[in-house]
Amino acid sequence: MKTVLICVMLALGKLVLAQETTTITIEVENIANDEGQLILGMYTEDDFLKTKPYYSQQVKINDGKATVVFKNVPVGEYGISCFHDANGNQKMDFEPSGMPAEDYGVSNNPMLYGPPRWDDAKFQLTEDNNTISIRF
Repeated sequence: MKTVLICVMLALGKLVLAQETTTITIEVENIANDEGQLILGMYTEDDFLKTKPYYSQQVKINDGKATVVFKNVPVGEYGISCFHDANGNQKMDFEPSGMPAEDYGVSNNPMLYGPPRWDDAKFQLTEDNNTISIRF
């Protein structure tokens, strides 16, 4: 009887620990040209633009568009930031005035007058909500 009870408890524990995951597709449009690449990161609130994102990709640009797909992402709250690395130096370049020299965008497509904030970019990723469009 103890063995059956232990087996049932272990099975229930695995169900509780299982986390729902989904695939998310991010489509970035209106990129100025096909030079360089698009660098995109998907963040949680704790690491938004502070550290290297857990989910990131660099992709080629075709006809002013780029698509990034992340698989097996736990459902939850995220924010996306991306930029057009036109010169291929793996970093976002800035003008001497501090303004970005390369195009960039964040999830929700807010009109920004300064660096993106978490509240500007956050969205809820669910199993049903798995396509995001970003326009430069």
